Amino acid sequence: MTTHAPVPLWIGTYPHAGIGTPAGLGEGVWRVDLDPATGRLLDGRLVVRTPAPTFLAADPGGRVLLGVDESAAGTVTAWDVTADGGLAPRATVGSGGAHPCHLLRTPQALYVANYSDGALGVLPLAADGGFAPEVLAAGGAVQRFEHAGSGPVADRQGGPHAHFAALTPDGRHLLVADLGTDELRRYARAADGSLADAGVAATLPPGTGPRHLAFSADGTLLHVAGELDATLHVLAWDAATATGTARAVLPAAPGHDGGAPAHVLRDGDRLLMGVRGVDVLTTWPLGPDGTPGTPAVAPLPGRTPRHHEVVAGWTVVALQEEHLLVVLDPAGAEVGRLDLPSPACIVPVTAV
Repeated sequence: MTTHAPVPLWIGTYPHAGIGTPAGLGEGVWRVDLDPATGRLLDGRLVVRTPAPTFLAADPGGRVLLGVDESAAGTVTAWDVTADGGLAPRATVGSGGAHPCHLLRTPQALYVANYSDGALGVLPLAADGGFAPEVLAAGGAVQRFEHAGSGPVADRQGGPHAHFAALTPDGRHLLVADLGTDELRRYARAADGSLADAGVAATLPPGTGPRHLAFSADGTLLHVAGELDATLHVLAWDAATATGTARAVLPAAPGHDGGAPAHVLRDGDRLLMGVRGVDVLTTWPLGPDGTPGTPAVAPLPGRTPRHHEVVAGWTVVALQEEHLLVVLDPAGAEVGRLDLPSPACIVPVTAV
């Protein structure tokens, strides 16, 4: 059998005791090796201790890793990746809001979704992958977009909660999934990465709690994870107006009651969604136009699938409350695992 070099993964983590507990008590960024031939996890090491690095974004050249501190203070750190696979801190700046929970990196800028106050932060990037001089001079985001509104789920939707940012397929707009207001916020995007508020691209049914989203391969459909109503919302996407309209609502975990969808990811001609509470991975085959077919629901070997990523054909799942990384084959069978405290985010290392 042909041998292949291991694929390194960056793993971001929550504080050991979970969401809402004190940060900075030993959690950090891990580096884990995946065997691409078998799916086994070969090795894992804590590379740097840093408070609540619950979401990460990698520089495509492998030079810089960016990570949040998901706390009320709200910061983002840039680390230089060293020759031995370590991380050397370069700068820590403000995220533009409280409890940053998602990063979207483009060549021009880093976009930060801040959960608690719903703010979107814009941090321009330098050519070397680090923060641009204006970010360093300001000590953080150079643009900050607030939002207003609420939803009917009193304990989760008392105000805006930005949870995820994504570019539209044509790159002309940035969308923010706002769990608190049941909206996909829309921002017009300039060539330099700066943004201008452009209203709302889609309004979902009250109590949906949109969390993460993924476009179909041809960009005509938008798949949205409804965290609060345990559904997958399928929207028709009109690129000319940058607007989504309702097309279908599907249960997130057929055969199970409730649950809380976390991450949704399109991998080629299939759509994968982790559902917490019922702790399954739901996989929909996608038709030529991106329409979901009959899903397969695979039980997971632990609690709280927070995030997942497809790497070399294997699906790596972060089971936060099980303190476990698990690897599944395309049929949903387990092929590898590694004990790791409170994993929250998986990012393949693009270069070593």
